[in-house]
Amino acid sequence: MIGWEDVYKVVVAMVPLYVALILGYGSVKWWRFFTPEQCDAINRLVAYFTLPLFTFEFAAHVDPFKMNYPFIAADAISKVIIVAVLAFWAKCSSKGSYCWSITSFSLSTLTNSLVVGVPLAKAMYGQSAVDLVVQGSVIQAIVWLTLLLLVLEIRRTHTNFYSSETEGDSSKGVDKSVKDLEENSTSTKPSCWSLMKAVWLKLAMNPNSYACIVGIIWAFIANRWHFQMPAIMEGSILIMSRAGTGTAMFSMGLFMALQEKIVACGTSLTVFGMVLRFIAGPAAMAIGSIAVGLHGDVLRVAIIQAALPQSITSFIFAKEYGLHADVISTAVIFGMLVSLPLLVAYYAILEFLH
Repeated sequence: MIGWEDVYKVVVAMVPLYVALILGYGSVKWWRFFTPEQCDAINRLVAYFTLPLFTFEFAAHVDPFKMNYPFIAADAISKVIIVAVLAFWAKCSSKGSYCWSITSFSLSTLTNSLVVGVPLAKAMYGQSAVDLVVQGSVIQAIVWLTLLLLVLEIRRTHTNFYSSETEGDSSKGVDKSVKDLEENSTSTKPSCWSLMKAVWLKLAMNPNSYACIVGIIWAFIANRWHFQMPAIMEGSILIMSRAGTGTAMFSMGLFMALQEKIVACGTSLTVFGMVLRFIAGPAAMAIGSIAVGLHGDVLRVAIIQAALPQSITSFIFAKEYGLHADVISTAVIFGMLVSLPLLVAYYAILEFLH
């Protein structure tokens, strides 16, 4: 049962994140330390250095031979359900769109497992629950964040390709009418091969696309043959990886300070994000868990970890690729504020049903 000491441990884990957030916000809003261009550079530092090293560091220290594969299968089924629903919505609804499908996937499936999930899971169900949450984090980084990175890169590459072709046409004399450009737009669209070639080249230069994969490969080798990472190598990784979460929250504070309002996306989108994060995600996870036959504490941990606050990494990607960063940042900030009472409520309901 959760006591006040357990709640305090969760608060202790969360408050430092808000300190970093406030420092980032104040450095632009109050003290004018950074320009918008410098803020973009800081976000890029986080996206290409601290977060990949943070991801590699925690993936390299898991034991892949002790993973709970039914739990991982349930998580995969829940995300496939979300993808299927969003694909149907984007194709069949007049309000559906590819861009909003990407953002909705982030909101409903990607969680902040390590900062909030680990202390909370330990307080609720002990060390076995912590192991499950960490396993879910590793799979999220290897599969689902990489998938998110892929679709974001496809979107940006396609947009850049089309924009460059349109600019080339307009430089020839925009005397060309808009109608002419629209009629000829099909000829400027890249082929599937050229698009994917450009995307894979971009991903090959992005350390986020392989940091966790390299980490889990090392984990397999280290646990199979009982190797330890050389101290000089581990120290080199830790010096940057320890700053991963803090600098990500600092970057989010910078982003907030550049907006006109703290709640940059408005009330309706904030509520939309909270519904996806704390209702749609756990509901899909419950379906996936029942489908593979999870029961007992493993079932309860699966549902609770799906209701954790929004992933900070998803904001860094949204900011870097220019896709609804205001919505994701609001989901991270408000999600961490409301997550504790909501997760305790989930815990109480699941215990009552048991």
